[in-house]
Amino acid sequence: MKKHVLIFGSISGLIVSGLMVISMSMCMAPGSTFENGMIYGYAGMILAFSMIFVGIKNFRDKHNGGFISFGKAFMIGLYISLIASTMYVITWMVDNYFFLPDFGDKYAEFMVAQAKKDGATDAEIATKTAEMAKFIEMYKNPFFKAMMTYLEILPIGLLASLIAAAIFKKKPSVAEA
Repeated sequence: MKKHVLIFGSISGLIVSGLMVISMSMCMAPGSTFENGMIYGYAGMILAFSMIFVGIKNFRDKHNGGFISFGKAFMIGLYISLIASTMYVITWMVDNYFFLPDFGDKYAEFMVAQAKKDGATDAEIATKTAEMAKFIEMYKNPFFKAMMTYLEILPIGLLASLIAAAIFKKKPSVAEA
């Protein structure tokens, strides 16, 4: 199972990390905004976590005699999620520190501009500006940045693991046992 999880977790991690680098490059390009970045990011995560479904089904059918319990299927999905999420976090940390060091500032500017565009009052804009200044300060802490990045991706992987485990669980019938 270990080799199986490493293979599918690595494939998932490469997909989500590669798509994140591409989408962040597009969002940070001169003249671009973060406007659709969240859509692209979560679409990439869903695509990458499709490997959980493939991995569980593959393990069940090729390595486990066509049967798998919900718990075992969930654990396979969880491990694939953890590997992919860790690769995503490491990629983001490298990308942010070496290639996008001004991400926090640009993101804060975008959020304040978005509030203005949405018709926020002066008080709401001031609140948003203070909130984003606090975010920039907290985001300088690598531990905080890593935890926020895990919180961005890991819940999607856990949800995909639960759904895939529920879909692919299959116990042997009395006649097959």
